[in-house]
Amino acid sequence: MTATTSATERTAAADRRVAAGLLRALAAETFAACGLPETDAAEMGRLMVEADLIGSDAHGIFRLTQYAPWLRAGLINPRANIRVEKRSPAAALVDGDNGMGHLVMAFAARTAVEIARESGVAWVGAHRSNHAGAGALYPAIPVAHGMVGIYAAVSSANHMAPWGGAEALMGTNPIAIGIPAGEEPPIMLDMATSVASFGKIRTHALAKKPMPEGWVVNRNDGKPLTDASRIKEGVLLPIGGYKGSGLALIIGLLCGPLNNAAFGRDVREFSAAASGESNTGQTIIALDIARFLPLDAFRAEIDRHIRELRASARLPGVDAIRIPGEQAHRRRQDRERNGVPLTAALVAELDKLAQSLGLRTLAARSG
Repeated sequence: MTATTSATERTAAADRRVAAGLLRALAAETFAACGLPETDAAEMGRLMVEADLIGSDAHGIFRLTQYAPWLRAGLINPRANIRVEKRSPAAALVDGDNGMGHLVMAFAARTAVEIARESGVAWVGAHRSNHAGAGALYPAIPVAHGMVGIYAAVSSANHMAPWGGAEALMGTNPIAIGIPAGEEPPIMLDMATSVASFGKIRTHALAKKPMPEGWVVNRNDGKPLTDASRIKEGVLLPIGGYKGSGLALIIGLLCGPLNNAAFGRDVREFSAAASGESNTGQTIIALDIARFLPLDAFRAEIDRHIRELRASARLPGVDAIRIPGEQAHRRRQDRERNGVPLTAALVAELDKLAQSLGLRTLAARSG
């Protein structure tokens, strides 16, 4: 669940920067007003704003105006009993009890770390979950414990067709992989299997900005669709043609049917105002590096390879070789220090939501 407006685009378009602490407080108070226990509301605020800090803008505070109505309408359980339903030496299945996906997957990731400490590796699936925001949030939990983390999910809505198809039967099913380093930032690959995520398209629609060709095609004639407001007429294109489509299919099957979760025609899109649970399926894998070699030796090797890759010869016109995760690391430092860039349209939506819940607006908080 990575895709966003690029950080450069959002920063350039921003009308103001807002301190991350103010956004965390607004999100936490919003979730508490919508029925979440105080500790869960605070964790939701932290996880959502972390997405903004690393540049996954379409999965950060941008989503607050979407999640709050779902909670108030009873589509998500604000007081979910998230638990391990099944457990074996190296695997577990988590029942999310239709709770907030962020809370379900943070619980699943902590469970994976616990199991991997005992068995060396853990595969933890989750069902009865919901949209969980930025994928990078969850492998970051094993990484913080000196482990490799791998996250994958069935998207909570279908926006892609199987390769050559015109019917949206697959999601933009994301995958995120985190690898610890030493002095260098951890490697973090976080990507959707579509060229652009639906969240990124939503940000274009909100800004009334045309989409580039190659993101979406019209499902009736297969021609490029660039008007984000007409997205329901199209299907999103996968990365790498049939290869990306195949990857999305495999992720969907391993996170959906394997977890007794929704896939294909069973996926229920929240934005369609349907009733009942979404039963979103997700998976987190943790691998204990110390089972292979000492963690410090591994970290040093990763640092060495990162530096060799970064210093390698570049093609003409290329200013730098970038390693997955390093831009997010720099962005996080900048935004934690200088604030998260927000557009006027998003600030207006957040203020309207705050007022509807009897909370202080962003202006009042920063005043």
